[in-house]
Amino acid sequence: MPVGTVGSVKAVHQHELESAVGAQIILGNTYHLYLRPGLDILQEAGGLHRFMSWNKPILTDSGGYQVYSLSSRRKIKEEGVTFSSHIDGSKHFLSPEKAMDIQRIIGADIMMAFDECPPYPCDYRYAKTSMELTHRWLRRCIDHLPQSPPLYGYEQALFPIVQGSVYDDLRKQSAEEVAQYDTGGYAIGGLSVGEPAEEMYRTTEMVCGILPAHKPRYLMGVGTPVNILECIALGIDMFDCVLPTRNARHGMLYTANGVINIKNAKWKNDFSPIDESIPSPTSQEYSKAYLRHLIHNQEILGAQIASLHNLGFFLWLVKEARKHILAGDFASWKAGMVNEMQKRI
Repeated sequence: MPVGTVGSVKAVHQHELESAVGAQIILGNTYHLYLRPGLDILQEAGGLHRFMSWNKPILTDSGGYQVYSLSSRRKIKEEGVTFSSHIDGSKHFLSPEKAMDIQRIIGADIMMAFDECPPYPCDYRYAKTSMELTHRWLRRCIDHLPQSPPLYGYEQALFPIVQGSVYDDLRKQSAEEVAQYDTGGYAIGGLSVGEPAEEMYRTTEMVCGILPAHKPRYLMGVGTPVNILECIALGIDMFDCVLPTRNARHGMLYTANGVINIKNAKWKNDFSPIDESIPSPTSQEYSKAYLRHLIHNQEILGAQIASLHNLGFFLWLVKEARKHILAGDFASWKAGMVNEMQKRI
């Protein structure tokens, strides 16, 4: 899922997301959209879909991750979180109930329950206290939803979030807690926050063994192509990450043969396509030399082409994974792809 934090996937037009990249769903961010443009504008527009002219699904984070990332600007209590805006320093309060109301106004097709994302590393006591707070907040989210019906004529799914840091007993308890709710899907949060990849894989595998297999399982904020393939093998269905577009703007390109730093001098006279192996028109139409030229000159078009390529590659990768799962040879295909994508070209 490409990340469109404030109602825009950086450097990429909505019609390109659909036609050139093949995105089926994107993300918006509750915290950022609440602050700007604000709920009054979003509601008057008829929700985020109409505001940004995107006719496919949208998932919104509840703001819990921003609670984590704004540690110097927030105070957590049982009632909710008081925080200072990163824009103007103004004070705001976000509770489970308010997070649901905001996501109703945004009109997300998938809403995330309000949670606290603990830092890594954190001690066991903090992780346990945080997880239990997340569970109480989840109950409040679920209880509040009937009092805050959808605004735009369609239903919205709610995904609860498994927490518990990297402590196996806490993750098991949290997964069992959220699995008892018959929701549209389930998310795993609090990973990809600095822990070793092995810890992420171990925790993901354990949690996927508990969450219902017949509903989507979403690993939040992950990750690299290798992370994605390894976690698909463990049972994950949905991913999001800013990495494809953020790294693209700095000249890092992901290809089926490895990672390219397009700023390197070796690409100056390379007029071959960015990546002939994937069916993205952007990746086949422009040469490495041309893209290097644009990136070196800080041309906006360079960021756009690189972003379209990386997003196209990530979407191609997961579509290929689906094909090989259905064909029954995913494990062997994955092993080969992981080996290739760890290379620096």
